[in-house]
Amino acid sequence: MKVWKSLLIVLMIFANLAFAQPSFADRPKFSKNPDYIEVTKALNELSQTKDAQTQVEGLTPEEIQKRTEELTLQKYALETGINWGKCENQTGNTIAVYGKRPNDDDNEDAIYDNGLYFLANGQSTKDNWDCDGIYLPNDIKVANFTSSPNGQGEELTGPAALKILDGTQLVIKSNPDTGAIELNVPTVKVINSNKANWFIPDISQAIIDTRVPNAPIKKS
Repeated sequence: MKVWKSLLIVLMIFANLAFAQPSFADRPKFSKNPDYIEVTKALNELSQTKDAQTQVEGLTPEEIQKRTEELTLQKYALETGINWGKCENQTGNTIAVYGKRPNDDDNEDAIYDNGLYFLANGQSTKDNWDCDGIYLPNDIKVANFTSSPNGQGEELTGPAALKILDGTQLVIKSNPDTGAIELNVPTVKVINSNKANWFIPDISQAIIDTRVPNAPIKKS
């Protein structure tokens, strides 16, 4: 009887190891994440600028401090395992955003790495759904855009795909005087369709306004 009890205990231990999530599994190597590498590099450059008390072209000391604070929080988000971003639409129009398909099974037949979804005015994408960025139509501009947190802002005209870092809450607003959109984060990257498998059509804002909003949204 003791032998059978011992065998039963051994079998239960192996069953737990086989089916339970191992607590000793390695955590994701955030230091190898391209977003983490980019943020760390930018922070180092901004820190060197402040230490040397040199001026970055086009940036005031207040703007440098603001970018440093934003990047510090983005770096912390990546270090703590936050692997999704959020997009909030305050433009007054429907916008197009990029994100993964909700069902992993659908990804096997997907032509593109990211799907194109439509987000109505006043809506935010839901928590834990990764909004990777936004689509910029061919007749819309981004004011004071920079693909580097250390660079001088300039005007960007679509069509273009703009990628945000994980752990970012991107708020997109529209300037009522110029019609250009304004972004609240310093690190936004232009995605080239030759290097990334994203769908980047050549369409206008008027066409986007005719689409039915279908992005996973945060319920009010």
